Amino acid sequence: MPRVVHFEISADEPERALKFYKDVFGWESQRWDGPMPYWFFNTGAPEQPGINGGMCKRSDDFVNCVNSIDVESVDEYVARIEEHGGAVVMPKTTLPKVGYLAYCKDTEGNFFGIMQADAAAQ
Repeated sequence: MPRVVHFEISADEPERALKFYKDVFGWESQRWDGPMPYWFFNTGAPEQPGINGGMCKRSDDFVNCVNSIDVESVDEYVARIEEHGGAVVMPKTTLPKVGYLAYCKDTEGNFFGIMQADAAAQ
């Protein structure tokens, strides 16, 4: 069964927000060397319950916290989402050495990601 494996927070000023989360919760962050400005959060030790996340710059299409769900195939789940009344907001995108990601909305307009892990993705 697919599970939530990652969260994302958007911010008008990511550097200010990164400092906030470090100061308040102690979360460490590291900038991702990818095609868009992005930072990964480490929210705790691997043996603790919980998930890690990330932060990106806020845009008109990305305004809130987003949970990403691990799936075996982004293509398969995009089809299932559309079949059940959901919509694709950002089509399947390759994240080099990470995998594939698409952003979608459910029938109520809630935004979420689906992520297919693939370390060989280019």
